[in-house]
Amino acid sequence: MTEKAKGPASYFPSIEARYGRPIAEWKDLIRAQSGKKHMELVAWLKQEHGLGHGHANALVADTLREGDA
Repeated sequence: MTEKAKGPASYFPSIEARYGRPIAEWKDLIRAQSGKKHMELVAWLKQEHGLGHGHANALVADTLREGDA
């Protein structure tokens, strides 16, 4: 049995379906915005890419958690 994703990753299937890009591509875009804080990145995703707040927040949180941004 496959374990259900928890936390930010639980949003990933709907993000990919709704916005048409793989999660890895979104994370690369976030990493390219070096020096921005969490909420600045969320605002940027919402403004520049039309993401909803929850989806943008999930992507940013997971990317920053990885320590690559």
